[in-house]
Amino acid sequence: MAAEILCVGTELLLGNITNGNARWIAEQLAALGIAHHRQQVVGDNRERLIAAVREAAGRCRLLITTGGLGPTPDDLTAEAIGAAFETPLAERSEVWADIQAKLAARGRPVTPSLRRQALLPVGAALLPNATGSAPGMIWRPDPAGLPFPVQEGFTVLTFPGVPSEMRAMWTATAVPWLQCSGLAEGVFASRMLRFWGVAESSLAEQMADLLESSNPTVAPYAGSGEVKLRLTARGIRQAEAEALLAPLEREIRARAGMACFGADDDSLASVVLERLRQRRQTLAVAESCTGGGLGAALAAVPGASEVFLGGVIAYANAVKQGLLGVPAELLAAHGAVSDPVAQAMAEGARRATGADWALAVTGIAGPGGGSPEKPVGLVHIAVAGPDGCSSEGVRFGSSRGRSWIQLLTAGEALDRLRRRLDATPQAR
Repeated sequence: MAAEILCVGTELLLGNITNGNARWIAEQLAALGIAHHRQQVVGDNRERLIAAVREAAGRCRLLITTGGLGPTPDDLTAEAIGAAFETPLAERSEVWADIQAKLAARGRPVTPSLRRQALLPVGAALLPNATGSAPGMIWRPDPAGLPFPVQEGFTVLTFPGVPSEMRAMWTATAVPWLQCSGLAEGVFASRMLRFWGVAESSLAEQMADLLESSNPTVAPYAGSGEVKLRLTARGIRQAEAEALLAPLEREIRARAGMACFGADDDSLASVVLERLRQRRQTLAVAESCTGGGLGAALAAVPGASEVFLGGVIAYANAVKQGLLGVPAELLAAHGAVSDPVAQAMAEGARRATGADWALAVTGIAGPGGGSPEKPVGLVHIAVAGPDGCSSEGVRFGSSRGRSWIQLLTAGEALDRLRRRLDATPQAR
């Protein structure tokens, strides 16, 4: 096995923070063609860290750690790694000088406890930290005389847990070293295809024979209403790996049809905005049950202001009437959660903003407020455009809770607009 990832920090075990570092490093290793088959999280405990490092040394050639580098007593990574290989720590004068200079530039006091960041195992090479104070290291310990097995050429790379510091150090120092390390087993190319409106099981059935492929590989992932297929190919050179992906992607898109809405960093919001940008058209929203979630998804996309004009959060019927012009008799006859009201909300948003297109959502997100006729999870979604307005109800169910219904509602609304745009010829 080429590489393992060891993330250090009790806060990770407690779930206080999400372990995004492991995911990011795994992606970087794949891009470099370095295989890794194991990740581990260990709390701030010296003895457990020592045990984890020794175990990894017997399995892999490269151990990458994040976290546990800093000035506090629970920053134990360097100390534990040194102890694991029975190697003393020594203060690096250049590190201590750099720490003092950075603190002085920021107007912060220099305290004795900060010196622990300058302690590294004897013989370790520095991984400089340009944006923070705690450096990392590249170290190949001497296995002679150790009472446990060590893989030939075993090397440790350590990084701080702060993502911005870790990523900057990785790019500046680790990547050049890894490219010359001889650990790469070719080059990997990867593509993530994104789908909406199809279940993971149905998509897997459509692609059953492709899921058996060994190079390139296809792996399904289910998300919040979205399904993804990750395509990964390995080649001697990048161009060769990417060439393997191209025909596979074409085949998958052909089988999936409209269900495939994008790839890689695409989102339903970014795809819809790009479609509208190409058409030189604009969009507004009217929201009830999502409470601004639909507008937030659109506003999260850089450059959204070129297309997205704004929206109205109309929870109360009085707001639906006053700001969107929904007739009182329509609300009385059909109720707020209905196709006629959703349509009136969408047309009202178009009228109020002057947008070419509008989306409106009204529903019951729960956990209360439902009835046999209109249960929790029932949402009506309207799409209004130059060619008219349509609305249709969808039942998401209540088992996954309020936030899930709100998230699915925003995604479903965007997907309906995407499909409507793709089915509507662009005016020339």
